[in-house]
Amino acid sequence: MDKVIPSAAEAVADIPDGASLAVGGFGLCGIPSTLIAALVASGVGGLRVASNNCGVDDWGLGLLLREGRIARMTSSYVGENKEFARQYLAGELEVELVPQGTLAERLRAGGCGIPAFYTPAGVGTQVQEGGLPWRYGPDGDVVLASPPKEVRTFDGRDHLLEEAITADFALVRAAVADRHGNLVFHAAARNFNPLAAAAGRITVVEAERIVEAGELDPDAIHLPGIHVDRVVRAAADGADKRIERRTTRPAATLES
Repeated sequence: MDKVIPSAAEAVADIPDGASLAVGGFGLCGIPSTLIAALVASGVGGLRVASNNCGVDDWGLGLLLREGRIARMTSSYVGENKEFARQYLAGELEVELVPQGTLAERLRAGGCGIPAFYTPAGVGTQVQEGGLPWRYGPDGDVVLASPPKEVRTFDGRDHLLEEAITADFALVRAAVADRHGNLVFHAAARNFNPLAAAAGRITVVEAERIVEAGELDPDAIHLPGIHVDRVVRAAADGADKRIERRTTRPAATLES
């Protein structure tokens, strides 16, 4: 089955207001920037997004956030986005912060059909006890907080019950896709993109390169096409690959 769609706009055209999204990427690496831009152009809003982070103020999911299109974020790290902090503290955005490994496993579990699992991450913290602010009111009071989690002991160690994440749509980026939706990811883009793809009921992929079916070595495929519904070509401009923080040091000098 040929899953290639002519344009990103067509690929996301049926995403409605209020849809839940699982979005791949890590920081600004491996994010589906072409599909996010198409969503911004579509005007869709009220989105409930699960993604490792929320981009920065002028890129990635930050573009949707800037337009007020995201109603709820489930993330593990959001520290690079000033508008995110403003909306959260002003009560305009609901935020569920999740330990990074737990977020990854919740997405993986959703893709595998596992409804919930136990993990030691977060034991003895507010993740277990509840009370983490999910939404503030306009006066700064907490109007919605995280609930306490069920605890069970395995081999003498407490574990928290975490529920799987599934989404109406998944948006991911791959290095290479074939026309049947089999995917190959590059480096750190493999962290969250395959998990998000499996967790989506309808998965839309932007790929930097699209090849014919049969061109990919089966042993090189990172995610089989059964998880993928649509494939589009990512924007050709390589300038859409950004880095959140670039840290350098002076070049070492050679002593004679």
